[in-house]
Amino acid sequence: MSTYFTDREYGTRPQTIDVIDERLWAGLYSLIQTGIGNGSFGLRFPEQCPDGNGPCGCDVQAFRQVLGAEVPWIEWPLSPNVVPDTPVILDLLEFCASAVGEPIQGAYHSYYRHHHLSWDRDAGLARFVADVNLLFRRNAVAYELTATGEARRLLPQAIANTIGWALFHTGDAETDRLLEAARQRILSPKPDDRRDALEKLWDAFERLKTLEPGADKRVQADALLDRVAAPGSGFRQALAREAAELTKIGNSFRIRHSETTQEALTSLDQVDYLFTRMFAFVRVILKGTSRGG
Repeated sequence: MSTYFTDREYGTRPQTIDVIDERLWAGLYSLIQTGIGNGSFGLRFPEQCPDGNGPCGCDVQAFRQVLGAEVPWIEWPLSPNVVPDTPVILDLLEFCASAVGEPIQGAYHSYYRHHHLSWDRDAGLARFVADVNLLFRRNAVAYELTATGEARRLLPQAIANTIGWALFHTGDAETDRLLEAARQRILSPKPDDRRDALEKLWDAFERLKTLEPGADKRVQADALLDRVAAPGSGFRQALAREAAELTKIGNSFRIRHSETTQEALTSLDQVDYLFTRMFAFVRVILKGTSRGG
């Protein structure tokens, strides 16, 4: 991992920004243009030597045409001054990661003044991922490319640890499925996935209320909380208030339903806040009732 003086002296900035701005895009643009120019993307899109002696670079036309089909929202030619939407940039980076290799020069073709090339896929992918992630870190952007070239969102470390180590053994397969889907989707860089994660977490919360024996949902929910904290205790009362407030939030905001009377969440920060709040509550319930957590 490359570091700069400011990283060593003051520590790295928390990666909390979820929009790729013009400065960062210009850096990513330059990485991609460099990869096209030096033939790195020729692994998937090889330009053939006119004499038929093998690949000698990157076929830019093939790169552009397949990119346009796989990432149809991208505008070509790329411009450092026209910033695509962040999810589109992340798709572009995944596309590039799927095509990259470290070019290895072979025989020199004196007539055309080029080398014939082969590629080291692992070395090229590792270098591309490292270069992209360095730019993400230096600009405090909350994304990274994995070792396989997949873009994912970074959560604050404390939240990431909690979500990453959570286990779901509720005894109800559908509740477990909803919780696992919520955990996976909240890590996505795509806004729709994160909103879907919140919806699935709220659905799981409603199902949790019905897992204990009882004549109706209210009795079952009370029995659930009684297993987590002693009836009549201050913490039991706090849990009841939080459960009621979370239920009210689910009914008032456009999380699970889309009635015209419900208020829309207007930012991903709001989505993340409500997800974190609900997940903390659900985790306490799961741990307190020996259902995971």
